[in-house]
Amino acid sequence: MKKLIVVSMIVGIIGFGCSQKAVVQSEAPLQKPVPTVVESKPVVVQKTELVAPQENINEKDLEMQRLKKELQAKLKDIHFNFDKSDLESSAKPVLNDLANILTKHPKLKVIVEGNCDERGTSEYNMALADKRASVAKQYLISAGIPSARIDTVSYGKEKPLCTQSTEECWTKNRRDHFVLN
Repeated sequence: MKKLIVVSMIVGIIGFGCSQKAVVQSEAPLQKPVPTVVESKPVVVQKTELVAPQENINEKDLEMQRLKKELQAKLKDIHFNFDKSDLESSAKPVLNDLANILTKHPKLKVIVEGNCDERGTSEYNMALADKRASVAKQYLISAGIPSARIDTVSYGKEKPLCTQSTEECWTKNRRDHFVLN
């Protein structure tokens, strides 16, 4: 039995120094046979850490996100009359507020989303919504905001706030919506 242990140890030592794998089994009658694998190459375990997305964002980015959220809550939509793209008098204070926000925060951009009510063809409403967004953009440019900071998108009748077929609902849907970016 001592010879078997010594032989096992020698095989283990020799196997450890070689690039081959050696499998040694003990044949003692009172012990369970346990296979032992000896490798010459070290096993490399890579540790992967999961990082929450917010941990990658620095403090300035977090502050900018908070600021955008706060300012976005202050923005209101502007509304249009049926089949019109002219600015109403009620729209100008809203656009002036937006221009002031953009002036105070030169890194911010805005997307002007033009919308229509459900009446009319999709093509007609896309064109009308585009005119509405462009009118708001031109107003902001005349207030001193560079055009590169203002994008427009036309949703036509595809993004209604209200889905009932009533004049009150249609009035809500004829709008420009502003998204700070």
